[in-house]
Amino acid sequence: MSLSASLNIAIVGAGLVGRLLAYQLSQHKLNISLYEANRLNSDTVDNQLDAAAFTAAGMIAPVSEALEADLDSYYLGKTSLQLWPSIVAELNLKNTATINYQQSGSLILCHPQDRAELAHFSRKTHKLASTTGAAFTTLIGKDIHQLEPDIGNGFEQGILLPDEAHIDNRALMSSLLQQCLKQGVLLIDDTLAEIDNNRVLANNKSSSYDWVFDCRGIGAKSHRPELRGVRGEVLRVHCPDVNFNRPIRLMHPRYQLYLVPKPGGQYVIGATQIESEDRSSVTVQSMLELCSAMYSINPAFAEARILEQNTNLRPALNDNKASILVCDRHVSINGLFRHGYLIAPAIVRSVIHWLEGRHCQHHKILFRSMEHIDA
Repeated sequence: MSLSASLNIAIVGAGLVGRLLAYQLSQHKLNISLYEANRLNSDTVDNQLDAAAFTAAGMIAPVSEALEADLDSYYLGKTSLQLWPSIVAELNLKNTATINYQQSGSLILCHPQDRAELAHFSRKTHKLASTTGAAFTTLIGKDIHQLEPDIGNGFEQGILLPDEAHIDNRALMSSLLQQCLKQGVLLIDDTLAEIDNNRVLANNKSSSYDWVFDCRGIGAKSHRPELRGVRGEVLRVHCPDVNFNRPIRLMHPRYQLYLVPKPGGQYVIGATQIESEDRSSVTVQSMLELCSAMYSINPAFAEARILEQNTNLRPALNDNKASILVCDRHVSINGLFRHGYLIAPAIVRSVIHWLEGRHCQHHKILFRSMEHIDA
């Protein structure tokens, strides 16, 4: 296979993977059509809150996630950490808006009553480091406050994962869409599309392509019946009185809370992972827990303004691993679960290398038997 300029490619779903794939394929001067069920506005910052990529916190945390998942997510995440800086630098060079990307690590903390949870995290980190060489540093109180002076009192133990990163995901998504359009991608938004092998049915019209990539996430459930949605709840707040430089994860017996800084004094805080496909509003219990966690990190969050309360569904397969399924000319990319920003660049690079007939570093991890696709 080769990426000939005569190739006609359809990408169905303009979430993170769909946009990143369209952006990188269109650099090869291919004919790309990008379908999206929602209406997109390329003239303003997207606020497409129906997409998991917009409600996400934008953490790129291979060590943190591998401790709750497996080594596959770690190795995919390590590859993505190598790819993100060049992707962001390229987009920042081409577009007027700047995407904030920082690789300043993640800070893992606990309250005194939850030290057993931090000790358990530390043991798993040591084990991962012995296998992979992952970097980490054990911290005590003064170290923590040197890293993050605005951390509240009472945090006397912690762990720094120095290689992890975070990204302004909304600026990224907007920039990807703008650059796709500049590179000639045909956007067909506000359109519910169906896929039949290499044909896309939309607006009472059937169009054929050399390749069709299904990047619809939970919207692809008719083709991937094993897909399930996992509910997540997050708050976005504005609190210019505090300043944090890196994501903070707070250990808890039932879940890990995370607080991620965003430009303009904004923060995203989340934790919940509920086996439910309910998209209704954030529950009172979740709101109380998230706000209490913010207040414990710094009491100044009591004066924060809640900008958004968002829920969304992360697309997950039975083993919570992403997969690429190929059936003739139909390629399904799905199951990124809560690891979208962690693994998307590695997945897109693997797909492009596969299209080019080149060695695919993560082929065994990502590509699965095509018999699971109902196409």
